[in-house]
Amino acid sequence: MDPNNMGIDPHLAYLVPLFGIMALVGIAVVLIPLWQICKKAGFSPWLSLLVLLYPVGGLILLYVLAFARWKVVPIAGGSYAPAVYPPAYPPAAYPPAAPPPANPGGPYQSS
Repeated sequence: MDPNNMGIDPHLAYLVPLFGIMALVGIAVVLIPLWQICKKAGFSPWLSLLVLLYPVGGLILLYVLAFARWKVVPIAGGSYAPAVYPPAYPPAAYPPAAPPPANPGGPYQSS
């Protein structure tokens, strides 16, 4: 074995920065939505950085978001119900329909 060789292929060494860039993109893909979720739930957005503690950070954040009381002001109406409800289906009074002809345009119809 060559003592001057570090054991890494020089062609693969060019991929090391690519792995770093992909790691940063992956972190951003996770952190940006969690930052917004924490902010909208009334928590400090910095709480989303718990995800960086890889094995347990995401689990801790999940439990905090699931079981803590969210500091969000409720909507004035208290519900999302529409102001005017649609009519009941089917409407109460349809005009009666005439019965269809027995055999329209059939071969035995007299003209």
